[in-house]
Formats: sequence, C-alpha cells, structure tokens
Amino acid sequence: MPESSQKTILHIDFDSFFASCEQEYDPSLQKKPVGVTAVNGRTCIIAASREAKILGIKTGTRTFEAKKICPSITFVPANFVKYWEVSKKFINICKDYSPFVEVFSIDELFIDSTPTLHLFGGAYGIISKIKKRIKTEIGQYITASFGISYNKLLAKLASGLDKPNGIVDIEKKDVLEIYKKAKLTDICGIGERIKARLNKIGIYSLLQLRDTPLSKLLIEFGNVEGHFLKNIGLGVDESEIIPYSVAPDAKSVGRSYCLPKNEYDKKIVLQNIYELSEEVGSKLRKLGKKAKTICFYFSGNTKVSGRKTYKEYFDTGKEIFDCIHSKIPKDFYSNNSYIRQIHLWVSHLEDKNHLMVSLFDFDQKKEKLTKTVDKINEKFGDHTIRNGFLLYSDKLSTVPNGYGSDKYERIKLADSANRA
Repeated sequence: MPESSQKTILHIDFDSFFASCEQEYDPSLQKKPVGVTAVNGRTCIIAASREAKILGIKTGTRTFEAKKICPSITFVPANFVKYWEVSKKFINICKDYSPFVEVFSIDELFIDSTPTLHLFGGAYGIISKIKKRIKTEIGQYITASFGISYNKLLAKLASGLDKPNGIVDIEKKDVLEIYKKAKLTDICGIGERIKARLNKIGIYSLLQLRDTPLSKLLIEFGNVEGHFLKNIGLGVDESEIIPYSVAPDAKSVGRSYCLPKNEYDKKIVLQNIYELSEEVGSKLRKLGKKAKTICFYFSGNTKVSGRKTYKEYFDTGKEIFDCIHSKIPKDFYSNNSYIRQIHLWVSHLEDKNHLMVSLFDFDQKKEKLTKTVDKINEKFGDHTIRNGFLLYSDKLSTVPNGYGSDKYERIKLADSANRA
C-alpha cells in the first residue's frame, strides 16, 4: 500500500461494460460472444463481451469481420438509457465510501479514499465492499477492475493491468518494474498518434520516455504537451480528484463518428460533417458556452485535418461547418479518396453570460431563431429541424459512443447521479 503520507487513489473501470449490461439483463446472452452495435445501424462494434474479446473481436471491428471470426456471435443494439441507469447506481455506491468521487466516463471513475481509509479497513476493504454491492445492487454478471496508487495516472494504469475483475496496486517502488512491461498506449494520454510521434524521435517504451531529456520532448511537442509527457515518463501526476457533485467546466466539446461504409461521395461526407457540427453547436448552447477554436480530423485512405482560432466567439453548427468547409483542401473534392472516420471539436470555451452582447439586430434575431429551433428539436427529437443542405441525407445517431475529452457527457451523468 502507498505510504500514509501519500494519497490513496482508486480507479474503478467496469469490464466490457455495455456488453456485460446486455448479458446481465438477458441471461440467454451470458457466456456467449456478444457485440454491441450502434443504434443507427452502423456496421462496426462499439463494445464486445469478454467472450468475444478472447476471440480477437474488439471495439471498432466490423460486423462482417466479427462474423468471420465467430459465426455464432450475437449483435445487440446499444441501449444507453440502460447504461446510464447502471452508472448512476454505481456512482451512488461509491460515494458512500468517500466524498471525493470523480466521474471519468460512463463506465469508470476515480475515488480519493485517503480521508476514509480508516473507516473501511483500508483500500482493499473499500474495494471488497464495493465489489459486493455491485453484485447485490447492480448485477451478478457485471464486474469491475480496480487500480490503487498514489496518483490518478498510475491508478488508471493499474486498473487495466489485470482485467477482468482484477486488483492491481502500484507503489512508488513498483513503477520501474511496471514501466518495463507496460506499453506506451497503456497510459492515459498516449494514443496512437502521440505514440507515432514518440516513435519518430526514438521513444518506443515508457522507460525510454522516462529517460528522454525534457528539452527533446519540448522541441517535438511544445511546452504544455512536452512537460505532460515527461511527467508521464516519471510517473508524476499532481491533478486533483474533482468530486462529481462539483462538475468541472468543459474544456472542449466534440463529436466523433464512424460512417456506415467507406464514403467516396464528398457531398455525403460534407452532410455528415454539417450534422456533427450542429450537434457540437447544440452541446455548446446546452452548456451555456461559446468557443473560439475549431479543430477537425477526417480519415480513410486519406487524412484531412485543420484548426482555426477566431477573434469572435461562436456556438452554432453553421459557423462550425463554414469554418471546417473553408479549411478543407480543394483537391479533396476531386480525388478518388474515401472517408470513414470524422472527428471534430471546439475549444477555448467561455461562459456565454461573460461575453459582450451584440448591438446588431441581425445577431439578436439569429440567436432568437436558434433558440426556437433548439426548443423544437428538444421536444420532437434531435435534427427535427435541419438545414436545407441536409435534405434527403440520413440522420445520424445522436447517442454518444464515447466520452473521451468531451466532458459534457460526464457533467450530464454527474448531474443525473446527484439528483438520484
């Protein structure tokens, strides 16, 4: 266990969460390969059961590929209402063991158990009690893995080292040995793109990252990201647990989408981008925020990305789309490339109430119209009112498939749990 002078942070991560929920509610699916698919008929799996994962089927696997691997796999459409309800029960269990519970995503959270260890028999006592309550209050088939350490970075790493239903404790003396075995992408904050950039400068392991001079990281990644990566290498993380009852302000709002097929038709790609832009704008308005910076990344057999920061703040889908449209290279429309994944997000957020109100009547009319459209869409369903550019285009699923950097979903979950 960590020394008494240190914090004791727990990271709890449900195992195969969406699929396990489906198996819990439908016993006929238990002990069988299950693939949870998006409700919009998309042809890729967004979650796989333990049994499917053992066969090599994982998130992002195409349904036809999964069928080749396991012809008997069962596909189940995602039911996010069900998953939200399980998450709220889970949060309410955990808050009984510490006032410092941070919701990280729909299926994972952090607990700072330092001030309550003596009440429940230490970290393992808390974990034992939570595991029992998951069984009795949530379900027999749903399990979680637990990480224990002296900071959030290492607690999250620990929870992924012995899945499913495992417990891993990382003390300071263990870090070097753990880093010898763990991969770069096992650490929260290093994805495939960061990994590729680290590889480019000769860093292929966490120990190499640990030994790399800070100056070298600053040259490649800049000041903020360079220091962040150096801290990862050293196992340092000074971020605090932010209780779910005090939900943090969102630092960015975004949306990612996997197209149903490799899409060569650029108009259809643009229509999808427009609809995603509308969703991001809607999220901004629900949060009472406006943004200044737009970023996007599309990929298939070609990659397109861009970023722009404006002088003025914005919160509408049309403004977001117009910016993205203006930044797409002209040859994108003429080449024979396809797009499969679309990612877009906005940052540099500011509370709308803190910004100067426009004196122009046109802007006030536009804002009034936007509010009216929001009310209609809220009453009758997202995308009930759509821009004419989207005429005859298929509607996207507005159910979020991931909760990564978009804290809007975490805030909504935390608020729901707080009211429960």
